[in-house]
Amino acid sequence: MSYIKGLRCRECGREYPKEVLFVCEYCFGSLEVIYDYEKIKEKLTREAIASRPKNLWRYRELLPIEGSPTDGLNSGFTPLFRAHNLGKALGVDELYIKDDSVCHPTLSFKDRVVAVALSRAKEFGFKIVGCASTGNLANAVASHAAKAGLKSYIFIPADLEAGKVIGTLIYAPNLIAVEGNYDEVNRLCSEIAGKYKWAFVNVNIRPYYAEGSKTYGFEIAEQLGWKTPDHLVSPCAGGSLITKIHKAFKELHKLELIAKPKTKFYAAQASGCSPIVTAIKEKSEIIKPVKPKTIAKSLAIGNPADGYYAMGTVGDTGGWAESVSDDEIVEGIKLLAATEGIFTETAGGVTVAVTKKLIEQGRMPRDESILIAITGNGLKTQEAVQPHIGRPARIKPTIKSFEEEVRL
Repeated sequence: MSYIKGLRCRECGREYPKEVLFVCEYCFGSLEVIYDYEKIKEKLTREAIASRPKNLWRYRELLPIEGSPTDGLNSGFTPLFRAHNLGKALGVDELYIKDDSVCHPTLSFKDRVVAVALSRAKEFGFKIVGCASTGNLANAVASHAAKAGLKSYIFIPADLEAGKVIGTLIYAPNLIAVEGNYDEVNRLCSEIAGKYKWAFVNVNIRPYYAEGSKTYGFEIAEQLGWKTPDHLVSPCAGGSLITKIHKAFKELHKLELIAKPKTKFYAAQASGCSPIVTAIKEKSEIIKPVKPKTIAKSLAIGNPADGYYAMGTVGDTGGWAESVSDDEIVEGIKLLAATEGIFTETAGGVTVAVTKKLIEQGRMPRDESILIAITGNGLKTQEAVQPHIGRPARIKPTIKSFEEEVRL
């Protein structure tokens, strides 16, 4: 049974049928999926959710498909845990990590959005899927498309990290490296989607694709015992994730599954690409596009599609925004690894470093609950930390050589 009512413009509120649409024809605002919450309330209970398989589809009624899910049946429901060691290092009482660095199958939260996008694309009858990507989405589309038997065309900036290129090519897609930054890649994909009528997950079927990020928020609430944290730090690239986590909390409250959420949201970006953070700090309603220059390539979107809405989420919840340098990003990655044994990519280094900075600024009280969103695996961005972690001790295969090296 489908609970999708249709699509609605996020700007003027005009409603559209549940078709392949992504821009309002009246005001050019972006479209968002709307649901029949009264019918969902009759079906979706805590008990019903708990009885289902531990994957992202346990919240199926709140996701934009009409039949049974066909992709991502092993994706989602990643670990959420109390980060005692990192909390001690940062001087806070109650710190949590939601860890999508182990999300199946490509080790980032993008497996969530792609699972939803491809399930919906197949319902529309598409045989070819594509995306514009800074890396993680490329990995996810290539992997999920291979398993689904769909042909894929994936477009990336030509200077992407080797780990992400290899992590895409292994699935044998049509991988196109474009000599330009992500924003230029995305513009090209918009033209191609219009001409060839392929399903570009983050272009023409973006309203459906974006809903997959809500599952990250649904899981946070469920795994915390059906409550939300006081503070949540999220990385921002295009700005969609932070808005969808916020939407997830609001939907759970609408369905009376949690109390009214009081979570304050914080946007985290790299200083070399921080258009959302800059706009928030300057109290501007306009996001000025920038040319990215940062090691955090997964966040290197200079003209964020959902930046305005990310600003709204931060402002509406009483949160804030902060950016960190490349050196701080590396230190964030190393700190998380040394305290909690998690090797995260550069986006995770951003959220950890921003959390540290916000705590030191007094923006987040040390005696309230804080959750850090970790969205990708460090094996994808090894170049970022390789010069900063030293080298192994080299010895001969003798006990004497060992003892001389370690000075026992």
